[in-house]
Amino acid sequence: MMHRLGVIGGGQLGRMFALDAKRMGYHVTVLDPQEHSPCGQVADEQIVASYDDLAAIEELGKKSDVVTFEFENISIASIEFLESAGFHVTPGSAVLRITQDRLLEKTFVRECGIPTADFARIDRIGDLSEAAMMVGFPAIMKTVRGGYDGKGQWRVDTLDAAQAAFAAGKGATLIFERMIYFTKELSVVATRNAQDQVVTYPVAENVHDHGILSMTIAPARIKADLAARAAEMATTIGRKLGIVGTYCVEFFFNERNDLLVNEIAPRPHNSGHYTIDVTPCSQYEQHVRAICALPLSPPRLFANAIMMNILGAGKGDTLGGVEEMLADPSIVLHMYGKHHAVARRKMGHVTAIVDGPVDEAAIKRARGAHGRLRWLP
Repeated sequence: MMHRLGVIGGGQLGRMFALDAKRMGYHVTVLDPQEHSPCGQVADEQIVASYDDLAAIEELGKKSDVVTFEFENISIASIEFLESAGFHVTPGSAVLRITQDRLLEKTFVRECGIPTADFARIDRIGDLSEAAMMVGFPAIMKTVRGGYDGKGQWRVDTLDAAQAAFAAGKGATLIFERMIYFTKELSVVATRNAQDQVVTYPVAENVHDHGILSMTIAPARIKADLAARAAEMATTIGRKLGIVGTYCVEFFFNERNDLLVNEIAPRPHNSGHYTIDVTPCSQYEQHVRAICALPLSPPRLFANAIMMNILGAGKGDTLGGVEEMLADPSIVLHMYGKHHAVARRKMGHVTAIVDGPVDEAAIKRARGAHGRLRWLP
C-alpha cells in the first residue's frame, strides 16, 4: 500500500486533497513556491521551490510513493523528468500535454466523437481572415496555453477586434472559437482508476461572473436524458484520455439541445467542492483512491447543494459577517488559509445544504446567507 503522497501546487485544491488524504492516513508533501501555502498549512511537509526547479521536483519524488498535481499550468518538463527518473506520477505527462493546450484538447475531444464549438488555430495575424470565414463572428479568442478564470480571453465581433486581440496576445498562438449562446453551463466531475473503473458525480449547473465560477447547483436542473448524455461523454473522455484520478468536463448546453464540451480539467474542480458536504466520498477522496489503486466509491447525494465562492474584494483581509451567515444551519463554511483578499481571488466557499429541490427559494436563501459576508480592513 502507498503511504506517501506528493502534490505539485499548494493552492486550495491541494489543501482539500491533503485534508482527505491525511484523514485516510497518508503522509502528504507539497511543492509550492509560496511559504505557508494553503496546502502547505495542512500537509505534513512543504518544499518551497518553483515548479520547474528539477532538484526540488526530484526531492518531492523521493519523498513520495506517488506524485500528483492540483492544477495543470505547471511545467510539463517537470512531470517528464519525474517519469524519466522512474517516479510514479499520475495523471502523467501524456494527459497534461493534451489538457494544457486548448487546440490539442479540442482536437482530442472531437476525435472522441464528441462535439465542441467550431475553432481555428491562429499563429499569425494573417490567419484571422480565414478563421473568420471558417468559424464566424462573434467569437472568443484565447491563448492556447495558460489562462484561467477568464484570463487570456477576448470576445471579438469584427476582424478589427480580432486583430486587436491578436496584438494583446503578444505573438502567442491563439485559438479562435465560435461563441456559443448557451442556456446552461454544466460540468461533470468524474474519477477513473487504473482498473478502468469510472464513477461520475451528478451533473452540476454552473453560473460564472466575469469568467470566475460564482455558483454551482447540484444536481443540475436538467432532464434525465441530458444528464445521462453528459455523464456518458465525460466517461468516454476519461477512458480515451487514459487519466487516472479525478477530472472534470465542462459543457455548454444551448436551445437546440446541443451539448458541447468547453474544456477538460485533469484534476479536482471548483464545481465539485460541494461533494465534501453532501456525498459520502468527496472528489478529493476519490482522487486519493484512484492514484493509490483503491476501489472507487459510487457517488450518491445525501442532500442537494448550492456552492458559492467567496472572492476577495481588495478592501481588507478580515472576513466579517460569518456569525450572521452561520446562523443558518444549512450553511457550511470553507476557508482556504490565504493571507490577502486580493480582488477576485478565491478565498473560500460556502455550501448551502438543500433538503428539497433546488428551486428559486433555495437559491435566494443561499444568496442571502452568502451576502452577509463582507471584507473588513
